[in-house]
Amino acid sequence: MSEPELPPPQSHLQEAASRFGAHVLASAAARALDISTATGGPPGPPASLTLPAPSSPAPTPPATPAAAVHAPGADLERILRGPSGLGTAGLRLILRERPPSPSAPPADTAEGTPVPGLYYHPVPEPDPVRVEEVGRRIKSWALDEVSLYPEDWEEQFDGFSVGRYMVGCHPDAPTVDHLMVATRLMVAENAVDDCYCEDHGGSPVGLGERLLLAHTALDPLHTTEEYQPQWAKSLHADAPRRAYRSAMEYFVRAASPSQADRLRHDMARLHLGYLAEAAWAQLDHVPEVWEYLAMRQFNNFRPCPTITDTVGGYELPADLHAQAAMQKVIALAGNATTIVNDLYSYTKELDAPGHHLNLPVVIAEREGLSERDAYLKSVEVHNDLMHDFEREASALAEACPAPDVQRFLRGVAAWVDGNHHWHRSNTYRYSLPDFW
Repeated sequence: MSEPELPPPQSHLQEAASRFGAHVLASAAARALDISTATGGPPGPPASLTLPAPSSPAPTPPATPAAAVHAPGADLERILRGPSGLGTAGLRLILRERPPSPSAPPADTAEGTPVPGLYYHPVPEPDPVRVEEVGRRIKSWALDEVSLYPEDWEEQFDGFSVGRYMVGCHPDAPTVDHLMVATRLMVAENAVDDCYCEDHGGSPVGLGERLLLAHTALDPLHTTEEYQPQWAKSLHADAPRRAYRSAMEYFVRAASPSQADRLRHDMARLHLGYLAEAAWAQLDHVPEVWEYLAMRQFNNFRPCPTITDTVGGYELPADLHAQAAMQKVIALAGNATTIVNDLYSYTKELDAPGHHLNLPVVIAEREGLSERDAYLKSVEVHNDLMHDFEREASALAEACPAPDVQRFLRGVAAWVDGNHHWHRSNTYRYSLPDFW
């Protein structure tokens, strides 16, 4: 997937790495303890974490040979292993509630059928003890703290398997408290999507107002004394706002000010993408493929991998996170994981009322392809994005060898793999079209 030719950017990665390298090395262990204190978890003995190196991609059917041509998984092997060499062994130490499982390459034994021809890395089945505990806690939060859903939605909430999702996406989370930071946000984001945009009463009409008011639960309103109480009361007006308010309060306690502001920025991006899709729905307009992909760079999973350091119990310094190369890696990760959602939710969306836009639908209508050919081309788009993500992440790891950069890139890659694992194995929600 080519990009417009632009003058080569003047990279400041080496300068930033030099500036922060000594600080990162000196304070890595201290930062790993900070979030445990913030979340109330007592410090415990460190245990080493080694994320599994990616396995070879799944075998590709003859119908889609493109996925088998490029195998850049090795590009990220060193990133996923973590830093090596004199003085770096301790940088892989994080606090865990119990020792991690052995780090042998995982066998591809997940439930569900992977999309044929899709480039992905199999991961171990998420820790069932953690999955159960996160599931118990998130349901208690949803029912008792924010009154998120009525009784007749309980089956759908359970079927979402959010505990399994988040445990699989954050294998380096030191404790369940850390996992809950991400889990509450994931559930809150889905409540906004369902209740404001889609399944449960959502509508494009008036969406801008609803999203703006909900966003003030993440980015607080600072107004006059006369009107402040009315705004504060509004945060309890509906389930999405209650969920946003509560999830963000927990996150702010666990995160640094920079990490919190980073999340607010990415949530604003998400809401902007919602509004673009809503505008197309109101106009009954099918965008060009490139326009759809532009929307999907905003309406995507980006807020999730961008907080991987908070969930991991450390902080990637703001200057390193803001580098253009890092932002490109995060964007590509969000884009690839979102096309995974388009592919696995394809039949679910076709069966739902209304006209749902996803990449196969847009390609079919705009490029005059059959449903099958449009779906297969969408697989190729995903694979191109994945290869670009791995190539850019590998280049960044070499250009900026600061240990926290290495760790952050491992966390983003783990989120990408865990996201696919959840989509592929969540047979309650997803099934594949009969195109093969």
